[in-house]
Amino acid sequence: MNRKVRELQSFFYSQNFSDGIRITIGVLLPALLFSYLGQLQTGITVSLGALGASLGDSPGPVVHRRNGMLASIAVCTLVGMLTGVARLHVVTLGLEIFFLSFALSMLLVYGARASFIGLAGLLVLVMTMDRPLSLAQVLPYGALVMVGGIWYLLLGLLTYQMMPYRPAQQALGECIREVAKFLRIKATFYATQLDLEKQYRQLVAQQILVSEKQDAVREVLFKSRQIVKESTDTGRRLVLSFVDLVDLYEQITAIHYDYSSIHERFGQTGILKEIEAVIESLAHELDNIGFAMQANLRHTQHLNLPQQLEHLKASIDALAERQPHSNTLVLKRILVNIRTISQRITDIVAYFNVQEAQDARQDRVLEFTRFVSHQNYSPRLFWSNLTFNSSAFRFSLRVALVSVFAFVLTKLFPYGQHSYWVLLTVVFLLKPAFGLTKQRNVQRIIGTVVGGAIGLLILFLVRNETLQFVFLLLFMTGFYSVQRINYMLSVILMTPFMLILFNFLGGGGLAIVQERVIDTVVGCAIAFAATYFVLPNWESTQVKQFLQNVLNANLRYLQVLTNCLEGRQVQELDYKLARKEVYVSSANLSAAFQRMTAEPKSKQRKSRQVYELVVLNHVLSSYIATILSERMAGAGTACSKSFLRPVRRAHLSLLEALRKLDPQFQVPEGETEPSEAPKEAAPTLSVEDRLLAEQLEFIRKVCTDIQRITEVVLSTDTSPEENKVLAPSAA
Repeated sequence: MNRKVRELQSFFYSQNFSDGIRITIGVLLPALLFSYLGQLQTGITVSLGALGASLGDSPGPVVHRRNGMLASIAVCTLVGMLTGVARLHVVTLGLEIFFLSFALSMLLVYGARASFIGLAGLLVLVMTMDRPLSLAQVLPYGALVMVGGIWYLLLGLLTYQMMPYRPAQQALGECIREVAKFLRIKATFYATQLDLEKQYRQLVAQQILVSEKQDAVREVLFKSRQIVKESTDTGRRLVLSFVDLVDLYEQITAIHYDYSSIHERFGQTGILKEIEAVIESLAHELDNIGFAMQANLRHTQHLNLPQQLEHLKASIDALAERQPHSNTLVLKRILVNIRTISQRITDIVAYFNVQEAQDARQDRVLEFTRFVSHQNYSPRLFWSNLTFNSSAFRFSLRVALVSVFAFVLTKLFPYGQHSYWVLLTVVFLLKPAFGLTKQRNVQRIIGTVVGGAIGLLILFLVRNETLQFVFLLLFMTGFYSVQRINYMLSVILMTPFMLILFNFLGGGGLAIVQERVIDTVVGCAIAFAATYFVLPNWESTQVKQFLQNVLNANLRYLQVLTNCLEGRQVQELDYKLARKEVYVSSANLSAAFQRMTAEPKSKQRKSRQVYELVVLNHVLSSYIATILSERMAGAGTACSKSFLRPVRRAHLSLLEALRKLDPQFQVPEGETEPSEAPKEAAPTLSVEDRLLAEQLEFIRKVCTDIQRITEVVLSTDTSPEENKVLAPSAA
């Protein structure tokens, strides 16, 4: 099936589309009902409360969504009443804008859901400040906002009660499809045209998406009491599918070798094309599984994977016979990885069979609570961030200062009847990262212009009010469905929906489009300038902490490998926790690098070296995963001390890099700093042992390069030479 068609189908089965329909119903229905009763303004206020509650309803476990909506209702009601009182004088309103903008933006320290709740409060503030409320109307106004929030809360809880497993199915399906894309990128490393830097950049970007999706699934699965208890076949199937998916992702990561060497040795034989084709088939099958999970459909395996694998094995064996002096062991290792991936995919398909899910081994179920992060909601966290060293504090102060500036500007130079749009644009565009703010500025302007043209076209060509309402419904649903995944498209859809709405209210036409475009441009200009000049927070000043986290995670992962090589028993739980920390910290470092590349060139300090560290970190974790995936499944016999020597040196290199980042770093309690392994006579090695020795030596080289480049990143040299490629020996 065409991938674009599949993407469209997947969207209509996604959680975003389901949420879009629910938000549209929750926001639009009160306005329609009260409009029918002749109380349109009352309906708009109730809809505002529902919209505020919807912002706290971001994806996650049902209990978290419920708590988020309750918090949003409380914040929106309180802000609505405070603004109703403060708006009676321009000075008190300005002071309220400053303090509430700061306080609500500071909720960022409590995580993404809390930041959306703060955004809901700011939305109610902006939408209330121009409402002609008397002091006697303030309390009823707050009550109507609360009613709207409660209405949306009940609608959401009813939806979750009717379909308790759909959010988990949709999240897991999306995660599976992102892993399939990751596997498809891995296949390109065997393509005839090898562009390592381009392919690594794609791999790093996709790694971030996979990490985000895995975290989302962990949140929904392991924090939902009904699913974790596994009291139903559906819950058991979802949990086991995700556990196998993470193991599958490790196997995909483990398909990592010295690609330049492989192409040099086997590029002319045609075997690499066959490997690429088989991996592509696996990615296609995995994508089909993800779609079936999203759509809640039964999946049956269509590809004959065993036949393809046997054909690949025969090709590798034939190559070994034709070239007896060529060592094809690396190709056989790749084949083993591919077989393991195929088996994992087969296992996930089997879980679509209820009986298979019932018979699945229960000893594979882990202590799930240790795999999810737990947000700290202590007030101390808020107070401890009230310092200029905190990025959240700098961002919140920037929002407060710029919001007051936008408010004063629209009071001194009023333009049109909706000057609050400038403040609304500023509030929604300002983000902690410069790159995201810049990107959204461009997208907002383009989206407003394009959406305005579409809206005007509809208003001039479609005179029938029923058809106009149908368009409004479509644009509204589309806007709420894509607002989390495609900002430009959401603005394109939002603008005509707003124009049609204003037309129904008696204020549509070219004048409103012109006013909206001007207000948007002014708001974008203010937001962009503020991100650059007002308490900027450049990524290069924060990358050190991300790098430190990655090195710590890799140290723990390397320790698991050392334990395996020494023949010690490694608990599966400890192994998987170490693996998870590596994936999460790697994705965070990759995301930090991507944000850095979106900043001005003058602020991108040591960006080339940071990129090399991102790649080297991926190579390191891939090689460790390659060895561990075999050792964990083996008998656990101890290796010769000669195998341990490069691992100990690698460990020392990472420790030294950590000490460069943090001079106060101490080896964690319970661990000992590795010492050099005593030399012994080199044993006679088998072909497999030689490959293991090469892989361990490669790990040592990678760690040496990480130590060397870390020192370059920390150096104060700012000469033009700093961004030259260092060509690390291991990469």
